[in-house]
Amino acid sequence: MSLGQELAPHLPFLRRYARALTGSQAHGDAFVRATLEAIVAAPGDFPRDVDPRLGLYRTFHAIWSSANVEEEPGHVDPDQPESIAQARLARITPLSRQALLLTAMEGFTPEDAGYLIGASAGEVESLVAEALAEIERQTRADVLIIEDEPIIAMDIETIVRDLGHNVTGVAVTRDEAVSQALAKRPGLVLADIQLADDSSGIDAVKDILGEFQVPVIFITAFPERLLTGERPEPTFLITKPFQRSTVKAAIAQALFFDTATVPA
Repeated sequence: MSLGQELAPHLPFLRRYARALTGSQAHGDAFVRATLEAIVAAPGDFPRDVDPRLGLYRTFHAIWSSANVEEEPGHVDPDQPESIAQARLARITPLSRQALLLTAMEGFTPEDAGYLIGASAGEVESLVAEALAEIERQTRADVLIIEDEPIIAMDIETIVRDLGHNVTGVAVTRDEAVSQALAKRPGLVLADIQLADDSSGIDAVKDILGEFQVPVIFITAFPERLLTGERPEPTFLITKPFQRSTVKAAIAQALFFDTATVPA
């Protein structure tokens, strides 16, 4: 099997990670593209002593680290997620965010995450704890949950409330979701794809975004259906069955880029 064939199954998830890290599909994809160009240009430099997925993310991090130059936060433009993120970067280091995303969202062990960012497993765990504490302190939001499975909806609602957020409602159909969103505008939407009446959570989100902008986290058993590269893709995507830590990390990151929760 060629190196390209080994890496292909991991690319949609690297793109997901890159978007969550940068807050932008365009910027995230640019870093992934640069990573692939670096591998093609020097295939002999690709780390072959580790799992191909680890090697891919390691190469990505080398590109990201070399290009990620921190600047002093200035005026926050509510239409630019990167500007919003910069306001938060004054309070939380990129290394902590990387540790959080790699372990909670991408499923790497603290040891593997440490390999990727050049830290020990213990340091990774400390970075994750610091990131969660700081982001949760900075961000509070009203949350709309779109989920037709009662047990899953209750679990998500508990997670959201435990993080200090308010749940505005739980919708089980497209029409109900749109109605609730218009009745009380949420600061975050958590949406399943397949809903109770065979309607689509994707369509519900499109309808809501047609009225106002709000960060969205999709929850699905088939993430590859939304990671095709053929249309605008969700920045935040959770795979079912999910870990509570994954949902917490996604919520923290989604609100990290949201203008409504910019720190004072």
